[in-house]
Amino acid sequence: MLNRLQINDDLYQYVFDVSVKETDVLKRLREETGKLPLAEMQIPAEQGQFLGFLVQALRARKVLEVGVFTGYSTLWMAGGLPDEGRIVACDISREWTDIARRHWQEAGVSDQIDLRIGPAIDTLAGLIGQGHADSFDFAFIDADKENYLAYYEHCVTLVRPGGVIAIDNVLRSGEVIDPSVTEAGTVQIRWLNERIRDDQRVLSCLLPMADGLTLAMKRIS
Repeated sequence: MLNRLQINDDLYQYVFDVSVKETDVLKRLREETGKLPLAEMQIPAEQGQFLGFLVQALRARKVLEVGVFTGYSTLWMAGGLPDEGRIVACDISREWTDIARRHWQEAGVSDQIDLRIGPAIDTLAGLIGQGHADSFDFAFIDADKENYLAYYEHCVTLVRPGGVIAIDNVLRSGEVIDPSVTEAGTVQIRWLNERIRDDQRVLSCLLPMADGLTLAMKRIS
């Protein structure tokens, strides 16, 4: 088996220093979120930048986000959109998304973000019912793990052929390979990883970035 580079703190800081290009608002939001009790829910800066990179590389105009928290990932993706681009962002917490709204406003992107408060399953089903299937360019899933399979299935319906779905936490801190871990969220992610592997509707790859990030592109034909 090939040797794999281990990223220690010093090397991670080097990657951050030579790669991450946060705006002042992004930095303030990351630092504010880092002081919260659930700070571990925030994606790292390099992953946020990667999401923004993907949005811009896809020339996305219509983005779907399942799980907002304090809006750090949303803000990165909004930075990759053209002026006419829009994000439909799904979350259940007004407390955390109030922090998001404040920073979106400060960054001047709040008009591009359609925040839907409520169960994401209902929001996604509603979008499908309203005729938005095959219309989103990019989707990012980072929410309650127990519903990951359902979120994925809805997103496959909603993204266009050639569109991409990014799914966070697919390695679950390594618990996916520990059979003694039977917690519902981890079990769901194991099922999801196998489902995506075998899903002929998409081309996919699992990247060992942060806690594992899967990219699944809906096949064009």
